Amino acid sequence: MRGDDRGPIGVFDSGVGGLSVVREIRARYPKADILYFGDTARVPYGNKSADTVIRYSIEIADFLVKRGISTLVVACNTSSALALDTLNERMSIPVLGVIAPGARGGLRATRNGNIGLIGTRATVGSGAYAKELRSLDPSVRLHAAACPLFVPLVEEGWSDDPVAEEVARRYLGRLLEIGIDTLILGCTHYPALMGSLQRVVGNGVTLVSSAREAAAALEDGIPRNEGRGIDGTGTLRVFVSDTGTHFQRVGESLLAAPVPLLRKIEEERLVSP
Repeated sequence: MRGDDRGPIGVFDSGVGGLSVVREIRARYPKADILYFGDTARVPYGNKSADTVIRYSIEIADFLVKRGISTLVVACNTSSALALDTLNERMSIPVLGVIAPGARGGLRATRNGNIGLIGTRATVGSGAYAKELRSLDPSVRLHAAACPLFVPLVEEGWSDDPVAEEVARRYLGRLLEIGIDTLILGCTHYPALMGSLQRVVGNGVTLVSSAREAAAALEDGIPRNEGRGIDGTGTLRVFVSDTGTHFQRVGESLLAAPVPLLRKIEEERLVSP
């Protein structure tokens, strides 16, 4: 499907977490026009089948393309792992996920070849980061840990709380014993935990935000889009499939700015031709 070569940047996630990617894009490109879709009615994607995740991702991508986006950023790690190839085949605009940029960032940062990865069970279980790293450098060693309690901690507002540090110590103990020198944050919620995580792992371990790396990787697509996506008015429009104060509250924490008025899109409208 063809978008508008001079249109805004589209970003989607299964929920609110992808606003951390939007935050990084805006920090790098303050004038970027962005359309964001959070599939809050169908979150989480991690317990869905691959076919379902692909279908949801296609529906959202088509919805955003119809609104004139010039580039699509798949901020959801699960969609990046399962649907990115399909989206690239369907779309005539650049489609960027968070896994490949995060893996490249981890590879640049490591000094000893021992890279850690934290993410949801679905992301860790997909093996997508390991596959990407092997394709870049077969000699590196990836050590992964699923951290299912991190997302609720962020959404409860406890990102910089002693509770978050204690949970991080439990999750990261094995990785630190192995001797990782780099830790990839493989979930869009995790940048909110940067302070707690750095205190736990110490200054000898470099934290790599897949959200930040994805924003940096946008430069590869911009020349094809004549810069229009980044040379707009800095407008952010947010679409969701279900509304609630939860999205607004957590979103403002991840975005580090007020979340604009939410536009609710019912599923039947999302899939309508």
